[in-house]
Amino acid sequence: MLTRRRAILSGLGILGLGACGKSPPDQQPPPARGSLAWAIAGDWRLDRRRDRYRHPLQTLLFWGLSGDMTVLEILPGIGWYTSILAPFLSANGGKLIAASFDPEAPSQAQREVLAAWEARFARDVARYGEVERTIVARGRALAPAGSVDLAIVANTVSTMMAEGVAERVFADIFTALKPGGALGVEQHRAASSRLQSPNADTGYVTEAYVRLLAQEAGFEFVAASDVNANPRDTRNHPFGVWTLPPTLRNSPLGQPPDPEFDTTPFEAIGESDRMTLKFRKPIP
Repeated sequence: MLTRRRAILSGLGILGLGACGKSPPDQQPPPARGSLAWAIAGDWRLDRRRDRYRHPLQTLLFWGLSGDMTVLEILPGIGWYTSILAPFLSANGGKLIAASFDPEAPSQAQREVLAAWEARFARDVARYGEVERTIVARGRALAPAGSVDLAIVANTVSTMMAEGVAERVFADIFTALKPGGALGVEQHRAASSRLQSPNADTGYVTEAYVRLLAQEAGFEFVAASDVNANPRDTRNHPFGVWTLPPTLRNSPLGQPPDPEFDTTPFEAIGESDRMTLKFRKPIP
């Protein structure tokens, strides 16, 4: 029992209390290699300063992540979550599938994001393992049917809506998941009183709309968490959610930066208010 307790505490990166009281922070041992806390604390991470707003440890545990899973990450961007998931799964016999943009997409911005992801993760197998890559495209399976334990959609529901593919991608995720498999969603949260724009042009999406997308795809709702909530976010910003950190946009998209725009109030708000949801594919 003692060994099992120590293993659990080490896996979460938590230091127990000894007979002389809690050890000073500078004397705490590093997290056990292969633990989720180890993956989050690694020097390979992308922008760890954002952890104060995104709480990756609590979020991933809420979604039910474990090291031996097959995980499908939808539109990983430049890889903020990939930099945690890839080393953690690689160290524990799991598998990561990254479903990203088409390298032949007409959008230069999408091609540049994909190139940045590949430059970091595809060339360092020793650190990140073999990350399988697929494409979010019509007629292309995200992963073999019934092969995925956990799918993650982190702040990309709005991207799918802008591309007009949200319903299809949610349905494709449902197909890829095993019965009983989970879908974890993090998304900039619009006020519940607002009407949802079809293309999510501000980057914010109502929680009701995300739940409806999941329900129509066949998912059952499991739970919601406020771990990534930010009550300071008014959601009323001149350039949408991108006015806030980490983007701090100061001019309309496609226009030159405005050096006179004061970003100080938006830096004080911090990152957006976010919903954190968990859904499950029903077991027949």
